[in-house]
Amino acid sequence: MANIKSQIKRNRQNEKRRLRNRTNRGAARTAVKDARTALAGKTDSQTSVMFAISMLDKAANKGAIHPRNAARRKGRLMKQLNALGVQSPAPVMEPAKPVIEKAVEKKPAKPAKPAKAEKETKPAKESKPKAEKKTTEKKPAAKKTAAKK
Repeated sequence: MANIKSQIKRNRQNEKRRLRNRTNRGAARTAVKDARTALAGKTDSQTSVMFAISMLDKAANKGAIHPRNAARRKGRLMKQLNALGVQSPAPVMEPAKPVIEKAVEKKPAKPAKPAKAEKETKPAKESKPKAEKKTTEKKPAAKKTAAKK
């Protein structure tokens, strides 16, 4: 167990991140597994592959897996999909899993404020002539006294 305060905090942060990454990685793995079974059964394979690609991209963007790892898996899935002779993939469509989204209420727009009347511009103040600076003449340097012996 760590004794240093900053290391204790770092351990807490690492645990939170590990759990967060675990869910993203697990969701991507499950989607890839479902896509492979759909490719084997040749049923609704295109949508399941596109959903798996989407989940891999999300996991890579969040840092749960390395981007090249995601690219490699996506490439393998697309290769299998193309081997079946399926046409080019359509836009990403998620499978028929229920997605629960929170209803967001929009606030009514604020009425536009009336334009402010333009302020009258004041005439510029006339500047007074500044007094000339006094020039100081250099005073002769003071004589130094002889150093004490």
